[in-house]
Amino acid sequence: MTHDEPGEHAARIPRLPARSGRERSGAVPDRAVVLVSLEAWDQVWRRNQYLVAELLRADPELRVVFVEPAYDPLHAIRRGDRSRHGRGLLLGRGLRAGPAVDGVAPDRLWRFEPTKWLPRKIDPHVDRRSARAVRRVARRLGFAAPVLWVNDPSAATLVAQSGWPALYDITDDWLAADRTPDEHRRLVADEALLLERCDEVTVCSDHLARSKLTTRTMTLITNGVDLDRYRAIRARPGDLPDGPTAVYVGTVHPDRFDVAAARATARALGPSGSVVIVGPVIDLTRDSYRAMLDDGVVILGPRAWDEVPAYLQHADVLLVPHLVNEFTESLDPIKLYEYRAVRRPVVATPVAGFRDGGDPRVTVVDATAFPEAVARALDAATRRSHPETVGVAAADLPIPTWRDQAALMRTVIDRVRLRAATPR
Repeated sequence: MTHDEPGEHAARIPRLPARSGRERSGAVPDRAVVLVSLEAWDQVWRRNQYLVAELLRADPELRVVFVEPAYDPLHAIRRGDRSRHGRGLLLGRGLRAGPAVDGVAPDRLWRFEPTKWLPRKIDPHVDRRSARAVRRVARRLGFAAPVLWVNDPSAATLVAQSGWPALYDITDDWLAADRTPDEHRRLVADEALLLERCDEVTVCSDHLARSKLTTRTMTLITNGVDLDRYRAIRARPGDLPDGPTAVYVGTVHPDRFDVAAARATARALGPSGSVVIVGPVIDLTRDSYRAMLDDGVVILGPRAWDEVPAYLQHADVLLVPHLVNEFTESLDPIKLYEYRAVRRPVVATPVAGFRDGGDPRVTVVDATAFPEAVARALDAATRRSHPETVGVAAADLPIPTWRDQAALMRTVIDRVRLRAATPR
């Protein structure tokens, strides 16, 4: 199934109302949110999708536009993809009704994908054009003064242009990531504007709250998990290799994933077990990708959010071969909660969350000892009978749920809306 097919609502796109003058920061905010996301809303759900779904279920008056990363035709051509316009370029055709979410009416969730025609080196006004396009979409849907929820720092321009009440949700420390000098300077400037102008700032980890050079108050909203869905027993996926499996579920990206550790683990297991990756592979070189396959790593690719629990439940061991650096220190991995939910043994490098989580099922070792630790854990797991249920265990730690975390985010959004509506 493609991302634009059966899972989507068929909803009529509203007519663009007559313009009533410029947007005013003093306008009374309505029950609408424009979320500028770092990821598209596709079949691989992440923090933003889970939180938005729960927020929409909890508030029947809320409407959301989910702004996806801009489509880059030139980059697509370089990759060999067929060039197309961003799905949100032409308002009559491109503004898409959001995917079906249980318990949510079809006209309450929308997606918008701008188009980035040229690189920033050639067109320094890329972010301005994107901001104008988002404002047009908001007007089309009748959003007079939505709350702007910023996850992508490049939306700093939209914060400045629109005057909408805004919150900045920091989920990664991109200032610590490996970027070009120009990209780093832009990120620094964007984040400085967001920290100065947004009415509220939320972070997903304590490390992020400590690392940001600001004196303002931040609200900690960690990630979570849908416990009921992860603990409902699933059949073994047909594409999971036969025999013992050590499974990684998540994104493979050179900022966080230790390719060398994964390759060494596959070689160490040999015919006694399989290292399996379930998730998207992004920005990895062809040589690195091919090297993993040559060493025996099984790369299944991304699976839809509702299929993921089965892969976790039927893994003999779960893996976290992450790099340990300043960037990964800022993360609050969703897999921390998903792995806990299914109660399988875990082997992790000493990264935040797993390193100090206190879970007796987690073995923490550095990258050099990782392959041997996985082999021992896999041997121990296969000596025990695989559990038929994902039942309650005495060693369970409290696990935050997405419903709980969405309630915290709703409180923050309400504060932003109230502050904007209060005369100053």
